[in-house]
Amino acid sequence: MATLFTGIAELTTNADAAAPTATIADAALLVDEGRVAWVGAASDAETAVRARDSGLSPMPRAAGAVSRSGVEVVDLGGRAVIPGFVDSHTHLVFAGDRADEFEARMTGVPYAAGGIRRTVAATRAATDDELRARLAALVAELHAQGTTTFEVKTGYALTLDGEERLARLAAEVTDEVTYLGAHVVPEGAAREAYVDLVCDGMLAAVRPHVRWVDVFCERGAFTEAESERILRAGAAAGLGVRVHGNQLGEGPGVQLAVRLGAASVDHCTHLTDADIAALAGSDTVATLLPGVEFSTRQPYPDARRLIDAGVTVALASDCNPGSSFTSSMPLMIALAVREMGMTVGEGVWAATAGGARALRRSDAGHLGVGARADLVVLDAPSRRHLAYRPGVPLVHRVYRGGEVISPR
Repeated sequence: MATLFTGIAELTTNADAAAPTATIADAALLVDEGRVAWVGAASDAETAVRARDSGLSPMPRAAGAVSRSGVEVVDLGGRAVIPGFVDSHTHLVFAGDRADEFEARMTGVPYAAGGIRRTVAATRAATDDELRARLAALVAELHAQGTTTFEVKTGYALTLDGEERLARLAAEVTDEVTYLGAHVVPEGAAREAYVDLVCDGMLAAVRPHVRWVDVFCERGAFTEAESERILRAGAAAGLGVRVHGNQLGEGPGVQLAVRLGAASVDHCTHLTDADIAALAGSDTVATLLPGVEFSTRQPYPDARRLIDAGVTVALASDCNPGSSFTSSMPLMIALAVREMGMTVGEGVWAATAGGARALRRSDAGHLGVGARADLVVLDAPSRRHLAYRPGVPLVHRVYRGGEVISPR
């Protein structure tokens, strides 16, 4: 059965290329078989439904469509609607807790990548059921806050069997799984031998479960040469390329990502003019992770500088136990607006369409005709409230493919 959503005070579709952050006031949206069939002014909804019933719907019928009769009307009571958030950078499969590190940073202890090894030890010791339970709880958190598409990385086992396990568990909850065996060199491992393992046996073990390969190209993690070798091995195995780069200081991560045609380079906290020019001239998305800067007291990336240069920008949570233990995309928008020079419209676009670009997805992140019907209904008349009322649970209801996923 098709569903007509009415009573939308403000609708963000991200579907107008000429005005990507524009909104539609007093809007309606028609969903049929899990896809957006029509969107427009509420005053035109009846005409759109009649066109659908007569077989003249502006949306091409999906292959295998059977039922074309009956329309359920859902009145949203003057609430705002935005596309489901696309969180393109998370580390959700882990065990343990590092709250003490956060508390220490708040007293001035600097952030360092080495804390990852604490989570590795806890994750290795956890059972599959323990990891599944933590993962399920975090996925429920994401859904409750409006995230309908999300990526999950490995990287907290750093052994062949352990990384395969994390990739397999992640694949149970998302089709966007990233192999991050190159997170850090595990304690006690010979560096060259570990890079060999990441490029060979470990890659072969995780390959059935993953779509992407990633590397932490940063001081304290992997060098440019090591990173390039690992990424090229993943690409040769048919994986898309992602990069952690330029988080702790200026470095080679952005240039490496652009040179290899990476879908995204994530963090981008410290950029040179040459880095920005390279990003602007490429299809590589700059994914900004303001939860990290909030949690580590590092300087926030300059989103305004990137956007004004023509770089495609995404926002993601980087949900992980060490440097950004939050699953809240609304918080990322509030931080981007308050600290990084974004408008609210740009923040919402980056957290939805931008994340979809970072995952090279055309079916998510927007509510144009034919898109998967991933909707977030806000308990507010406008998306502005996402930044105006930070920390307030404004997500009223979440739909994925036209079906309610939160609240359950």
